[in-house]
Amino acid sequence: MKSDFRKLIEVSTGGDGFFHTGENGVKGIYVPKDKKTEFIDCGDRSFCYVKSELGLPAIYPYEETQFEPKAEVLLMDLDGTTVTSEEFWIYIIQQTVVNLLGDSKFTLENADIPFVSGHSTADHLMYCINKYAQGKDLNEAMEIYHRITKFEMNEIMEGRGNVDAFTPAPHLKEFLTEVKRNGIKIGLVTSGLDYKAMPENVSAFRKLDMGDPAKFYDGIINAGYQKAGRVGTLGEVCAKPHPWLYFELAKIGLGASRPEKVVGIEDSSAGVLSLKLAGYNVIGLTTGNIDQSGVAPLCSSRATDLMDSLPYILKGESRD
Repeated sequence: MKSDFRKLIEVSTGGDGFFHTGENGVKGIYVPKDKKTEFIDCGDRSFCYVKSELGLPAIYPYEETQFEPKAEVLLMDLDGTTVTSEEFWIYIIQQTVVNLLGDSKFTLENADIPFVSGHSTADHLMYCINKYAQGKDLNEAMEIYHRITKFEMNEIMEGRGNVDAFTPAPHLKEFLTEVKRNGIKIGLVTSGLDYKAMPENVSAFRKLDMGDPAKFYDGIINAGYQKAGRVGTLGEVCAKPHPWLYFELAKIGLGASRPEKVVGIEDSSAGVLSLKLAGYNVIGLTTGNIDQSGVAPLCSSRATDLMDSLPYILKGESRD
């Protein structure tokens, strides 16, 4: 299985009208089903135009990297890949809109799912505002979201509330143990803020009796926080599908000097794009929104669960 953006949907115009097929060296423009990104084929060079619900698009050079097994570095997503939690976070988005509208009967539609999972919280909420709550303020929505989340997370950590919100992915312990046994560094990458991400991780490891995840992984990166004197990033502009989190952990945190020896596992369209833009090959899990969003052609291999991904990581054996 070879990653190829030219298997996506071909269109004639991209980049918010800046690119046109047949003009200025553009040979083709390709988009996935969700149309959140666009690939600009210029023959000897290609680019990816990343749209933004916040109004700040970005463009990145796009190059394919040929994976050389076995991997030296494995990069893993958290939500949906390491921990089953997407339904919980979609519920939080829905409850935020319920509070924003003051309508207890509001529910998201199935068609909304690719747009309220996998990307940044701000993107998710902006999508909901544009569709369901026009005129409402994003900052107000974000405040509601964090208030609800902090309450729910505290309830979970205290043993109340939705105690099954964070479930370890099937065969997680066996998979991580086998990867470690093969001398491969493992990095965990999430766009989630620290107060959300670490309880998820701790909860999963606790259920598997695996100790402290901070001591197990070779590197962990998540969105930071910038308020009241604390330095960091809110994680809303540089989050997946942008490449920075994956690139920073692999290149700087884990010392990966050869992208062909790095592979990532993702279940979301945003995560697939993030890895590809960072220059790394992707194993796409079939359990997330990759097929629904239409980015499957960007994956170098597919897997039904984590153990199913080992042949590619160790030997480069790809599965459709």
